[in-house]
Amino acid sequence: MIRYEINPPLTADQFVAILRASTLAERRPVDDPEVVAGMVANANLTIVAMDGDQRIGVARSVTDFTYCCYLSDLAVDVAYQQRGIGRELMRVTCQQLGPKCNLILLAAPAAAAYYPRVGFSQHPSAWILRPGDEFK
Repeated sequence: MIRYEINPPLTADQFVAILRASTLAERRPVDDPEVVAGMVANANLTIVAMDGDQRIGVARSVTDFTYCCYLSDLAVDVAYQQRGIGRELMRVTCQQLGPKCNLILLAAPAAAAYYPRVGFSQHPSAWILRPGDEFK
């Protein structure tokens, strides 16, 4: 039976292992230990899906718990996908938030069709200033 833990201890290596098992590692800086360590240390809401003592999924967020929650990473081991685990990770995330808090994410291209099916609406504009881009 899958269980969901709220803000459990999670090392950078454990986080990377989940990302690699899910294929999300292709779009995350998993080969930069300093960045990954910061990602884990500075998230203030992390939900981990467990099968026994195996970590099989993670929802990692940065939030004020009141107005907005940025769901930065949603990753489920490919061997466990299509079982509702990602949906449950998001549901448990939402349970931790206030009643007026928006859940916000940037979808990976391959997952863009998934989010409308679970209730998200597409925002017409999102903007990113990437490292190295000049702020004017």
